[in-house]
Amino acid sequence: MDNLFNVKDLVVVITGGGGILGRGMSEYMCSQGAKVVILDRCREAGTNLEAKLKAKGYEVTSFCTDVLVKESLEETADAIMTKYGRIDVLVNAAGGNMAGATIGPDSTIFDLEIDAFRKVVDLNLFGTVLPTMVFAKIMVQQKKGSIINISSESALRPLTRVVGYGASKAAVTNFTKYMATELATKFGEGLRVNAMAPGFFLTEQNRTLMTNPDGSLTPRGHAIIAHTPFGRFGTPDELFGTLHWLASDASKFVTGTLTVIDGGFDVFCI
Repeated sequence: MDNLFNVKDLVVVITGGGGILGRGMSEYMCSQGAKVVILDRCREAGTNLEAKLKAKGYEVTSFCTDVLVKESLEETADAIMTKYGRIDVLVNAAGGNMAGATIGPDSTIFDLEIDAFRKVVDLNLFGTVLPTMVFAKIMVQQKKGSIINISSESALRPLTRVVGYGASKAAVTNFTKYMATELATKFGEGLRVNAMAPGFFLTEQNRTLMTNPDGSLTPRGHAIIAHTPFGRFGTPDELFGTLHWLASDASKFVTGTLTVIDGGFDVFCI
């Protein structure tokens, strides 16, 4: 029997591939034999990671691409097709948050900066919609492809503070389910769209929210751990198994799903 989890030689495009979670995903998929294409609007982040991975003997290339500019995505798609002739997997890992779209403990909804809120929604939602529109068109022509979106724990529960991020990730989850039906019913069963919802992973981006300078937990960090049955934060490598499964034929009858990777946070009750 063929190895259902084989991803060797698949062309895997990762937006935000030079970012916090994207870096690990890029390296992992390379290590499994995939041909990885790193897209990042920061040219240096992409080229540095490309050089690091090529030094390990991996098949990888990078493009400076803005996920909010359709023309930029289309130019990149043309270049990828010229190089590889196909695109098998799209991982929409570009995303993020900003201070103005959050509500701190000493502020209220009336202090929300709408421009910042809009930028966060643009990055997380439109930064998923636009790459999907561009790369799914290629997958439709191939009659096969897997799109993996990155949602969030905040899409499942309206977490305090991160109002803009949570709203945009909830929209990503809804869009995932919509696109699963849209592609399969109109273009065939070979097109799949799923999402991953990471829980709380300690990264440089959120470290100051979760921990104090001495490494001890902040009140928010304590609250999260207290509501996580596993009693700890996740590590980025704990996303790779789900990523691999969704990219491979092991999940070929799976579409429109949201896989939660959170150590039990979402199911905790007291």
